[in-house]
Amino acid sequence: MHMHSVRASVAAARPGLIIADDHRMVAEGVQHILEEDFDLLEIASDGEALIEAVQRLKPDLVVADINMPRCSGMDALKSLRQAGVFTRFVFLTMHMEPALAVAALRAGASGYILKNSAGEDLRNAARQVMTGGTYVTPALGARYISGQLTDTRNLTSKQLQVLRLVGEGLRSKQIALQLGLSVRTVEAHKYTMMQVLGVHSTLELVRRAEDLGLLF
Repeated sequence: MHMHSVRASVAAARPGLIIADDHRMVAEGVQHILEEDFDLLEIASDGEALIEAVQRLKPDLVVADINMPRCSGMDALKSLRQAGVFTRFVFLTMHMEPALAVAALRAGASGYILKNSAGEDLRNAARQVMTGGTYVTPALGARYISGQLTDTRNLTSKQLQVLRLVGEGLRSKQIALQLGLSVRTVEAHKYTMMQVLGVHSTLELVRRAEDLGLLF
């Protein structure tokens, strides 16, 4: 009988939350916004601590910054997914970038919110995500609708081949030889990809491609 009453009280418990942000004030702000609906289990200050806390505490929801020391929020999410952990993730970020939102959702996140519009946005997102939905900051949603969404589907398979060889450190001349293209065509592909991904140098192109999971 006693066991049954314990179970009943556990069933009535509020969903557990882990917050991950290397800025304590941000984490406490998130806690304040969500304390009506969730029990805070832990605050993690980097991605590695987040992975460990999720595996130990099995929260119902994680709200994490994308950029954190030691291991980014995105890498933490990918590691947990690979380990078979499917906790719901909502990312908080400073980056008003549709491409990053797409990458986050592809990696398995349920929400993507800008820090400067957290507040009500975050509460709405948490509720929507807990019912199985996904939520992206409305400010970004407008850019989705206007077709400015940077999506890897905008890159052709030939461009992706070029991109991977750029990522391996090959120069345009070497890439041209390997793919049977002219140097001018390789350069044109690189230029187009920089436009699509919104970057201005080969180094940035490689970094952005890594962030989006296009290099493997």
